[in-house]
Amino acid sequence: MEIDPKDPNSVPVKRTALGRFKHENAELVVDNSGHAVVYLGDDERGEHLYRFVSKGKYNPTDPAANRHLLDEGTLYVARFHEGKDGELSGKGEWIELTHGKHGLTAENGFASQAEILIHARLAATQVGATTMDRPEWVAAHPHEPVVFCTLTNNKHRGVKDGQPVGGPNPRAENHYGQILRWRPAGGQHTASEFDWDLFVLAGNPTVHTDNLYAGSANIHADNMFNSPDGIGFDQGGRLWIQTDGNYSNQGDFAGQGNNQMLCADPGTGEIRRFLTGPVACEITGLAFSPDQKTLFVGVQHPGEDMAGSHFPMGGNSKPRSSVMMITREDGGIIGA
Repeated sequence: MEIDPKDPNSVPVKRTALGRFKHENAELVVDNSGHAVVYLGDDERGEHLYRFVSKGKYNPTDPAANRHLLDEGTLYVARFHEGKDGELSGKGEWIELTHGKHGLTAENGFASQAEILIHARLAATQVGATTMDRPEWVAAHPHEPVVFCTLTNNKHRGVKDGQPVGGPNPRAENHYGQILRWRPAGGQHTASEFDWDLFVLAGNPTVHTDNLYAGSANIHADNMFNSPDGIGFDQGGRLWIQTDGNYSNQGDFAGQGNNQMLCADPGTGEIRRFLTGPVACEITGLAFSPDQKTLFVGVQHPGEDMAGSHFPMGGNSKPRSSVMMITREDGGIIGA
């Protein structure tokens, strides 16, 4: 759905052309060609990563001309090719989900383009798209043609048919998650091909050693986490990571504590913990003020299935979902 927050009398518009599935977020960028490109994750184990490219082009001088920009365009789904010798990188392509192409015909159950959009998951399976470990949030770098997607976890990886281990999903029964990164060919978000790698494999190096469950090289005892979910960039190009995972602090998750928010340098791969949430919550949703000096962060369902949370009021109060407003004591830019 799209709303106009500046016009309380406007009618919300259902963006049918973007496909029907469990949308987690929609990351919109304007390509150098002028087309609007929307990246979309389907938040389900073994589902897919999508891209929508508008038919028309963005008009920077007339906002009203862009009101229907997402009405028409082409929906694509991602297929990832494995790297050599098990490398956690490789190439990929966007496959067009258009009626009459790639077997998307009436003979295969797709009588029209509307059928394809309504049954986007079935269409993605028909064209041989890669099944993913729960693609949730997608975030595009504000200054470079590079995109990131959280793959939160997938207990079915390597267990269920159609979800083999490999490519950007390298671990069976994946309960830690990873963050995928790709660069579109030629720096164009409308390009049909891309190069991918894994920016980080979440893991627990204090429990696992010498295997992928320990996490990638940029994970250590002081920043380890599981189930990356929300992500977003600030204008300085820092990547902010939020988690919605296992907070039992036991077994595979020993020492990882509550869900948290971290800050990463996309260039060096360095990741530092920024905050830890209250017990049994999800840290989700982030937005910066225009001057980048205030950060808004959501704390969802604290104390969800565990006693002892009284966030945010304290005392014996009932825990409540909240939005925190964070500023620096010196009034500076968050994360700088």
